[in-house]
Amino acid sequence: MELFASPMACSLASHIAVIEAGLPVKVRFVENKKTDDGGDYYKISVNGYVPALRLDDGQVLNEGPSVLQYLADRKPDSGLAPAWGTIERYQLIDTLNYLSTEVHKRLFAQIFAPSSPDAAKAAAMAQLEPTLAAIAKRLGDRETLVGTRFTVADAYLVTLLNWSVFLKADLAKWPTLQAYHQRHLQRPSVAQAMGVEMAERKRRAA
Repeated sequence: MELFASPMACSLASHIAVIEAGLPVKVRFVENKKTDDGGDYYKISVNGYVPALRLDDGQVLNEGPSVLQYLADRKPDSGLAPAWGTIERYQLIDTLNYLSTEVHKRLFAQIFAPSSPDAAKAAAMAQLEPTLAAIAKRLGDRETLVGTRFTVADAYLVTLLNWSVFLKADLAKWPTLQAYHQRHLQRPSVAQAMGVEMAERKRRAA
């Protein structure tokens, strides 16, 4: 399998899942809609965004929640996703959908998209703190979002919290959320994926 990613973008969550599960997946970075071998990325991802997971038979998954769950289900014993049929699995789906739509698309996509009007960016920025407060409430005093083990939902939230810090959000206003972020930044799979992706960003900036 091949995971197409952009450094420190939402595909970081999938990169973390690959490492956490120990899957034989090649991570390939996309730049300016070109693959690392100069190919047209639109031929892999019709919308041109990441992540995209190309399976061994050539089929492609191109939405974060589906990519994350597919990776998790390749190694059930990793605990990255609860078993199908359990209430915890539907809680995972609920959480991934929330992070993908209400947080990622409605908030961060508006802030980071070059095509977003200034008014839309300002409106989204105004919702950053209320959104973080809602996430902190959802997390409560737990160490993980779903159940008691690190799941792909945590990989996704760590990524979104990284963006929040980049935007100068003060996570100290929500101590449990700040502690959650700091704890998972130290997780080996998170640290490894971020190290690789930060190195790729530095290479591009050189």
